[in-house]
Amino acid sequence: MEPPKELGFASEAYLRAKAVWKGTPIRRRRRVGSDGPGGEAFGVGRDPRALADVLATMAGEMGWSSELEQARIIGEWSEFAGEATAEHTTVIGISHGVLQIQCDSTTWATELRRLRAEMLTRLLREYPDAEIRDVRFLSPGAPSWRHGPRTVPGRGPRDTYG
Repeated sequence: MEPPKELGFASEAYLRAKAVWKGTPIRRRRRVGSDGPGGEAFGVGRDPRALADVLATMAGEMGWSSELEQARIIGEWSEFAGEATAEHTTVIGISHGVLQIQCDSTTWATELRRLRAEMLTRLLREYPDAEIRDVRFLSPGAPSWRHGPRTVPGRGPRDTYG
């Protein structure tokens, strides 16, 4: 059964989301007589392109731009923060637009919290596609029992350490 030629907005959005989730590019139908890629042997769009340009285009089509930019932040943390700061910090990860940094002492966490606005401004300027909304500097200490946005009121788990 062939899909209808005129897809509605909902159907087209569903097919795009399905293709992005599977990691396959969306195949658009070519109109007969169009001069797009794959048309004439020496036509428009047939010139060789740099691999970086092809990968950037594919990442944009697949919806991977923000994930790649976030991975770039994690990989380049030592250059971004500076060697002295990077020796005392570790990037834990990025969740819900919050970059989480583990500091090896409370002093470093406190000092970096003071510089938070400046660092966030630099992050937004240097990595605009990363979709980072906030930076959180964590102090070392006891493990956190919070996992997620919701918590239960009360004293929490007891008799954990014997």
